[in-house]
Amino acid sequence: MAARIRSTLTGFTKAFISDSLSTHPSHASRAIVRPNFSNPEQSRNFASASPSKEPKVKVPVAMFGGSGNYASALYIAAAKANSLDKVESELLDFVSATTKASTFSQFMKDLAVPADVRVKAINEICAQAKFSDVTKNFLVVLADNGRLRHVDTIAKRFSDLTMAHRGEVKAVVTTVIPLPAEEEKELKDTLQEILGKGKTVKLEQKIDPSILGGLVVEFGQKVFDMSIKTRARQMERFLRDPINFDA
Repeated sequence: MAARIRSTLTGFTKAFISDSLSTHPSHASRAIVRPNFSNPEQSRNFASASPSKEPKVKVPVAMFGGSGNYASALYIAAAKANSLDKVESELLDFVSATTKASTFSQFMKDLAVPADVRVKAINEICAQAKFSDVTKNFLVVLADNGRLRHVDTIAKRFSDLTMAHRGEVKAVVTTVIPLPAEEEKELKDTLQEILGKGKTVKLEQKIDPSILGGLVVEFGQKVFDMSIKTRARQMERFLRDPINFDA
């Protein structure tokens, strides 16, 4: 799906930017407005748009800040529509596609583009990608409020919520080279033992040559740093400490 979205972005960007400059010349020179996440009214309205008879939905993890407010609102709306997995997949596809289309990515970040132009572009893209109404309406809210440039962060926070809903806990392991399959399984099994029943470890690998060797595991609120870089620093501090021969 991400490839299908990418195929439409370039054409849409050129058409809509051209339309905005010719139809709304006064907006082209408009000053870039500093985003204000202090008022989550729009995100609350989006989440509460469903009929009042529906059961209340609580987010599994408290989210704070602007991206947290939007992610929580989307979670509530998607949960009410019983489409958490579908909305997550569509949102991640959208983010993946836009990061590979530099022109459209810049289009999303440019607040000089009129809101109605951004909304029109999103509606067209969602129609082409056949997104669900929940995803489409949410992206339209972001476009209208000038928050499309934060969609990547919002998507990550939304994924945190859906993972918590599924009982998944993300563990990020950083190494110099990818872990062999057997070592990855061994690490995952070890973390699963630590976590216990009722939760599932979701392992994510990151490559960072700067750690020199070993590995760093970020698990929940804890960080286990077993990298050669950290060990070298510890050894350096040890060697710099004065030695008391009289002790």
